[in-house]
Amino acid sequence: MSAQHSAGIQTLLDAEREASKIVEQARGYRTKRVRAARDEAKKEIEQHRQNMEKKYKDFEAQHTKGNQAAEQEAMKEADSQIKALLVAVQKNQPKVVNELLKAVFDVELVPPSAA
Repeated sequence: MSAQHSAGIQTLLDAEREASKIVEQARGYRTKRVRAARDEAKKEIEQHRQNMEKKYKDFEAQHTKGNQAAEQEAMKEADSQIKALLVAVQKNQPKVVNELLKAVFDVELVPPSAA
């Protein structure tokens, strides 16, 4: 019985070694798969980030064009108003200067009335 017993133990030990090898291979496969999944996720995240960044830039470009057009229109209008004011200043400057000089030099003294 001891030979049969030794053979049974040896068979169990061999089976245990084989199971350990299988478990080790499974762990190695799992580790590889986890790394591969992590790499795939990084690629997907990067691709999604690039897509969202492109959408944002398109949105920004689309809405900035409208703002630039409005800004240019406002600048044109402001320039035209400034030119109109400069023309009015040059036209009315002599009158204003004369009125100021008249107010300073032509003083009318009026005595206070007795109340």
